[in-house]
Amino acid sequence: MTTLVIAEHDNASLKPSTLNTVSAALQCGAEVHILIAGHNAGPAAAAAAAIQGVAKVLHAESPAFANGLAENITAQVTAMAKTQDPANSYTHLLFPATAFGKNIAPRVAAKLDVGQISDITKVISPDTFERPIYAGNAIATVQSQDPIKVITVRTTGFDAAPTGGNATIETPSAQSASADVSFLRSEIAKNDRPELTAAKIIVSGGRALGSNEKFMEVMTPLADKLGAAMGASRAAVDAGYAPNDWQVGQTGKIVAPQLYVACGISGAIQHLAGMKDSKVIVAINKDIEAPIFSVADYGLEADLFVAVPELVKAL
Repeated sequence: MTTLVIAEHDNASLKPSTLNTVSAALQCGAEVHILIAGHNAGPAAAAAAAIQGVAKVLHAESPAFANGLAENITAQVTAMAKTQDPANSYTHLLFPATAFGKNIAPRVAAKLDVGQISDITKVISPDTFERPIYAGNAIATVQSQDPIKVITVRTTGFDAAPTGGNATIETPSAQSASADVSFLRSEIAKNDRPELTAAKIIVSGGRALGSNEKFMEVMTPLADKLGAAMGASRAAVDAGYAPNDWQVGQTGKIVAPQLYVACGISGAIQHLAGMKDSKVIVAINKDIEAPIFSVADYGLEADLFVAVPELVKAL
């Protein structure tokens, strides 16, 4: 059995999600390959070759892959998956369960006429997996008999694969660009803080902060002291206190940092689904009945407008 990991990268480097996906792939098959579909993506291919456990890196080079258009990458993946050469056939196609992976995996599954297994957190055997359902309140065990298994991996469920490998790099022929899509432009929010899904420390604020001005006034000094990424509950984002890309939860980003500090967040089930795998959770809330305390390792019943500034002073 051979597993193909479709790498998420920016042509210059790999995204951390790829390393977690490789860890899952190593539990699925005897041999793991990585596909780098990009343009001028030699550095990303070299980084992939250095991951321990990876046997081969397939570097498909084309301007069509420069911006990660799902239609073009789907064509490349399906062409490689449908090969008639037994030596190069794949039993598993793994994608990180990020916006990148979720954009491509369903297309690949449809093209191959197989079911998709989404958001796995554990590999029981090469055909059996665990995935959370009902906002993480239950775990489903899913078995697939499809000849090719298309899987997205919840990256917080697997440790990042270590580096130190020396895989070979091959250059398969690239598929032609789709005539139906073209890249126009990208608008990327600039942020000097760590990326939310890769951050080791996250401080999050909720609706209790009351306004965008108060959110920034109270939360920014704490994030600066801890060198943390900033997050927010859906309620805070919907109210305009924080930007959309800060949202943590079932409909936002799934995170599992070493430390998660929740300030003024009640702990709705959708929010808990996105952060309860954090190693250490600290909750600050004046409502002792708030559900966030049920998952917190350390809880402080206090007014966040008093407690957070005092915490900043003490750090």
